Amino acid sequence: MPDDVRARQRTGTGLGLLLALVLGAVLLTALPEHGRQEGGVCTPHAVSSWSADDRLTGEFARYGDDATRTDDWTGGDGTHSVRLPDGRVLWLFSDTYLGQVHRPPNAVGESYAWRDTTAPLVRNSAVVMDGRGRLESTLPAPLFPDAAQNQWRWPVAARVEPRSPGSSEKVVRVLLWVRAAGQSPWIYGVPTATEVATLSLPQLRVESVVKVLDQSLVPDPSRRILFGTTLVEQGGWTYVFGGDDGQAASRPASSAYVARVPRGRLGDAATWRYWDGSGWGLRPRPVSGAKVGSAFSVVRVGRTYVLFTMAAGTAGLTTVTSYWACSPVGPWHGPTRSFSPSLPSAGVAAYNPQVHPELSGDGRLVLSYDVNWLETGGASASINANVTLYRPRFVTLRVTRSP
Repeated sequence: MPDDVRARQRTGTGLGLLLALVLGAVLLTALPEHGRQEGGVCTPHAVSSWSADDRLTGEFARYGDDATRTDDWTGGDGTHSVRLPDGRVLWLFSDTYLGQVHRPPNAVGESYAWRDTTAPLVRNSAVVMDGRGRLESTLPAPLFPDAAQNQWRWPVAARVEPRSPGSSEKVVRVLLWVRAAGQSPWIYGVPTATEVATLSLPQLRVESVVKVLDQSLVPDPSRRILFGTTLVEQGGWTYVFGGDDGQAASRPASSAYVARVPRGRLGDAATWRYWDGSGWGLRPRPVSGAKVGSAFSVVRVGRTYVLFTMAAGTAGLTTVTSYWACSPVGPWHGPTRSFSPSLPSAGVAAYNPQVHPELSGDGRLVLSYDVNWLETGGASASINANVTLYRPRFVTLRVTRSP
């Protein structure tokens, strides 16, 4: 079982959140390694420098520790974000702790802020950040109700788009992963379906949820594909990457896939088309080259696509690595330069590296990673005894052309 999957199991609710990836391009076929793309030249890229983003990490600590409410976010993982038309940023999380955070010392005398063991845990949440970068409120949680008995929804990537093609009215589309309770090795949930929710603007009220890819009839759960970790709009299309669960007991855990959807039609299953190895059809096939873990993210830097994933092997508990390609369908090249972001204490792991384009700029990328306890026994008690163990952390990267 992949180490980043183990890390999420420590919540006691399972991990399947970290499977996927999204991003886009305008190409219909794979390009050669140094192929031309939209009039520019694709070149190898790698991380040239990185530093901790203490401001963003500290803002989530400030908000989570605020004891003025008991029904708001105090910790979560599966960190995704989208900027709204009015300048606000909507942050989406999967398994989330609510409740109240108490000042240190905790119940066993340690110098950590802590939650009571009765703190509510919900399957998803959404937190609103104002235009100045200050977190201000948690939407009623869970924002997305369970799909059915013993099934739950985890939100992943989101995008503001026209309500329909050509419409001047905007809505928020949120990709959702549906998972069902399962037995070992699927104790973190069996992948079941990809859905798209529509949220109104500016109220952020859930208007509808539609299923765009049902995987419940695929006999082997390891071959079921969920789409939606990252999205990008390009040339009238939204490109969406996804992943399977791979082999639950081996690394790397997942293969990467990509779909494309006409802009404004994310919620229309009939318009989704999948890369099938040679073109866009109805049968998804893996993209080539990248060895990804169960969570990864992609951005476009100039004419080059850069993919971030946890490293293979035991380094996957602490180290983020990257690949590059001239096309979202590959071939991907790497791994290239890696880096190991800071962790709050021993016995914890990093996972789910996600780029936040709406917070990036001036040649820098903002990337978040989630943190969780490694030990299998008493995990919920451990992350309640030290609330910093289940919150996103942030780094700022610079990605440049490499030899």
